Amino acid sequence: MTRFRSLAATTCALVALVAVAGCGDDVGSSGEQGFVSGNGVITALPVSDRAAPGEVSGRTIDGAPLSLADYEGQVVVVNVWGSWCAPCRAEAPMLADAARDLAGRDVAFLGIDSRDPSESAARAFVRRFDIPYPSIYDQQGGTLLAFRGTLSPNAIPSTVIIDRQGRVAASVLGEITRTTLYDLVEEVAGTDG
Repeated sequence: MTRFRSLAATTCALVALVAVAGCGDDVGSSGEQGFVSGNGVITALPVSDRAAPGEVSGRTIDGAPLSLADYEGQVVVVNVWGSWCAPCRAEAPMLADAARDLAGRDVAFLGIDSRDPSESAARAFVRRFDIPYPSIYDQQGGTLLAFRGTLSPNAIPSTVIIDRQGRVAASVLGEITRTTLYDLVEEVAGTDG
């Protein structure tokens, strides 16, 4: 019995150590927001493993209805952001430029503004970075539940790439670079089937 208790105590200590290590430098918390910032994990799925997310829809930061279904037949870059998020501010200019550049290649961009305290904060972010694509205002984070069971954007920022058939094809948890974005879009567009 003593040996079992010792083994159980050691196992509990290891589990606690792993949990604490998970909160280290690679992954950080955004404090009051209740979200984790990603560490740049990139995942691309083969066509055979892709699945459609649930319904991704809502109202834009300006109050208009918007749905991922509105982009049927296009490759869609879905970026999850918040005006309070420093990595989101860092990647915003690149994403705005990429959206303008890739529009001619039948690639659309859709933002999901998560956990912003008000639409006015989100609109200020969009103006500041000259974001040319619409964003769903998702103060409670409920829209992200549509990705459960696929490559879930469970970090802020996150980017998910949807193929032309409406399936989740790739994701980046954390800030995305221009090279990574273009490579993933090219791969998804080229393997779309």
